[in-house]
Amino acid sequence: MTMIATRGVRTLTRLTCGASLAALAVSPAFAQDAAEAAPADEIVVTGFRASLDKALDQKRNSTGAVDVIVAEDIAKFPDQNLAESLQRIPGISIQRDAGEGRAITVRGLGAQFTRVRLNGMETIATSTDGASANRDRAFDFNVFASELFTSLVVHKTASASLDEGSLGAVVDLNTGNPLSGKEGFTAVASVQGRYNDLTKDVDPRLAGLVAWTNADRTFGVSASVAWADYTTHELGNNSVRWAQAPFRSVDGVTCLTGSNFVANPSDACVEVAEAFHPRIPRYGLVSHDRERLGATASIQFEPSENTKISIDGLYSTFKETRDEYWGEVLLRSNERGIDVSNYVIDANNNIVSADLDNVYVRTERYSRESETKFYQLSARLEQRLTDTFKLNLLGGFSKSKADIPIETTLAFDDTDATGYHYDYTNSKFPLLSFGAGIDDPAAFVLAEFRDRPSFLTNKFKTFAGDFDWDVADRFKLLGGGFYRRFDFDTVGYRRDSTYCAAFTCAPGTGGLPVTPDIAELFELGDAGQPSGNTNAWIVPDLAAGTALIDLYGRPAVLQEGEQRAVTEKTYGGWFMAEFETEILGMRLTGNAGVRYAKTDQSSSGFTSGTFVTVDRTYDDWLPSFNLNLHPTDNIILRGAIAKVITRPTLGSLTPGGSVDQFNFRISSGNPFLDPYRATTFDLAAEWYFAPGAIASVALFAKDIESFPISTSLQGTYASSGLPLSLLTPGTPAYDAVVGGSDPTRQFEFRTTGNGPGANLKGVEFSLQLPFSVFSESLRHFGVLGNATFVKSDVDYSISGPLAYNPVTNKLEAQPNGTYTQPLLGLAKRAWNATVYYDDGKLSVRTSAAWRSGYNDSTSGNNNIFEGYGSSFNLDASIRYALTEQIELSIEGTNLTDDYRYRFNDIYANRNYENNHYGRTFLFGARFKI
Repeated sequence: MTMIATRGVRTLTRLTCGASLAALAVSPAFAQDAAEAAPADEIVVTGFRASLDKALDQKRNSTGAVDVIVAEDIAKFPDQNLAESLQRIPGISIQRDAGEGRAITVRGLGAQFTRVRLNGMETIATSTDGASANRDRAFDFNVFASELFTSLVVHKTASASLDEGSLGAVVDLNTGNPLSGKEGFTAVASVQGRYNDLTKDVDPRLAGLVAWTNADRTFGVSASVAWADYTTHELGNNSVRWAQAPFRSVDGVTCLTGSNFVANPSDACVEVAEAFHPRIPRYGLVSHDRERLGATASIQFEPSENTKISIDGLYSTFKETRDEYWGEVLLRSNERGIDVSNYVIDANNNIVSADLDNVYVRTERYSRESETKFYQLSARLEQRLTDTFKLNLLGGFSKSKADIPIETTLAFDDTDATGYHYDYTNSKFPLLSFGAGIDDPAAFVLAEFRDRPSFLTNKFKTFAGDFDWDVADRFKLLGGGFYRRFDFDTVGYRRDSTYCAAFTCAPGTGGLPVTPDIAELFELGDAGQPSGNTNAWIVPDLAAGTALIDLYGRPAVLQEGEQRAVTEKTYGGWFMAEFETEILGMRLTGNAGVRYAKTDQSSSGFTSGTFVTVDRTYDDWLPSFNLNLHPTDNIILRGAIAKVITRPTLGSLTPGGSVDQFNFRISSGNPFLDPYRATTFDLAAEWYFAPGAIASVALFAKDIESFPISTSLQGTYASSGLPLSLLTPGTPAYDAVVGGSDPTRQFEFRTTGNGPGANLKGVEFSLQLPFSVFSESLRHFGVLGNATFVKSDVDYSISGPLAYNPVTNKLEAQPNGTYTQPLLGLAKRAWNATVYYDDGKLSVRTSAAWRSGYNDSTSGNNNIFEGYGSSFNLDASIRYALTEQIELSIEGTNLTDDYRYRFNDIYANRNYENNHYGRTFLFGARFKI
């Protein structure tokens, strides 16, 4: 679609983008002002500028606060990734996985607080990250190719007609509808190559669309497909957090006898024990080999002007093989056998450098094969019964499966290596230097193997009906009813063991001696490491090693704590009035309504070896009110207030728990968690000061009445009440508790409880400025920009560092401290900006996005919070239309090769991880018939 302005007066084609958006319109005064300043010749607005104009008109004419992104043409979304497009919207930041946008945060609230609707139906799309699948309510945007969509609509204020469940926003993703296109046959195809400067590979990306609409525009069909196969490298370092523990000796002085301090330990022994050291310092490579395939289909039938039937389907598969190569030292749980010398402790109580002997060196090879399959089918009937009364019916279902059939680790160990040195003086790029033997297979044994297949399924069924009644001029009533069923189910298995627990080992070996036929040499590459770092080491040959031990022929043992399910049946109704009037000569529009939702929740999981199900029911009345005052034709003052909810995170609702047998951690859920409930307040001023231009400011606040919060306690395994049968022979936990090596070993217990609530408030600034405001000769140039500032205060109760008690001669936990910090996942500041040139043939865009650091967890190992440092991403795009049918393009993402930095402890800023993904360039062509 294009916008055509004749003598400055814009004539708009009608655009529909969901039932909540009004028809496009322009005020007469606005057009008159533009006409007086415009030249006499005809100006055709196309391309990227046209997409901005379409989005701005939808924002201007909406009753609630919305932001919109539309494709400038069919199968031509303005970014390669939906999440990366959304970050251009004020108040939205993205979370990246393997260098590409995966999830979003809205006004400081994390992805689990945002509801996503696909063609009008709420759904969840799940992919994998880290060591597991997304097992929450967050929507993973990287599952879908952006070419499949025509618009994104972000609703920042609530109304009774919008699905409940969001404290942040409701995001509508819309695929194409054939009746909104031109008559006859349309075909579009694009071909791109993708080059990354770390992988040095060129990978393919293909997309195509076909559509047909009959001459009288009563019947249309369309189908689209997009496919990409690409590899991304993640290179960097990781400490796997920092911890405190006593060591065997410090500078040659013995510190321990057995598992306790010697009597009257030296000051150095206590100083080193109380200080923090990296648990598993390491450098490595994480390789992401991904394939994405998506397809849509739509059929629309409009037998009369009163009836319209739409059937939409979407299918997507997202496959990834994640391969990791690590060279590391396991200080974690092995400190009692390690000798420390030449150490340096900084002002934040960190052992930033040290020489270590008798260390537990491990080289590790990890591989995970995962696949997400998503499909959705929906049908909509729009029926006008009279001139003033319309009825809409919607029904459909979706299913998202995130399966990990293979998640394998093989570990080579050298448990008494010497000559190891680390130096975290430059915390982001530490020096890790191994002694002799790291590249020699004969120095290692195959000590441990793991395989952890898991399977996750999310399903939605939706049925809804609503009416739209024009009661009188500029006054209408709307209402409806709905039923949704959401099913979440996950299960996990284990084939974990030490080699000697599964096979016979020679005395004193600790594993199978490594030979060259099950080993390969790994070379690190550019991970930002300093000179003198060890950059090559032996790692397991995964195929040869797993075949040797017949890993996949071993029985997979069900992990009771990882089998859980949640079913939610939600039903209710809503009623709303929309109105338009005048007050003191000023136009006033708005809506007021209430939504009722009743939730029947059923949560299942293993508790003490028994699979149990816990049922509960709760309901909510959610009133909302939106008001828009138009002091002039070009200024809108908006206000909104609403009650909103977000249902608890899925992983927290299980009545069961799981045991991490390597890190001595027990996690359990709480099926009686209350939803997050909040009252939201919004005020905004929007000034449409020129065609295609806006300057706006928005104030927002959220009074969150209840806020589930993670808690952490210490205790023995016996105090958990869990059976010993959950512990697997060959794991550290089994050896300690069942084997008797340390039956009173402390475990960390993690669960979730109803917290005290929180407050959040902030401000957004936004500017869309075409340079035609300054001169018609500059009409092809423009800028977009926005900035968001958010503040929230939550009181967290967290255990702090351990301290030496001379009476008990042990390191002991101190009373919990109260720390006031923002909500988890909330970045206080964010901004993004785009500079563009677009003359219809040549389009050039440069976009930058910055987000301040934030906490994402209360942390563990006696650290106080952990999170991510600030991020900056710079992208650029150049497109050139050779003809009306052929366009060439080149695009670049992450042009500054920004590193992702994760910290451990907000006060000490210990390096958790620091890695980068390289720059990515795409070049290709697009063809249209």
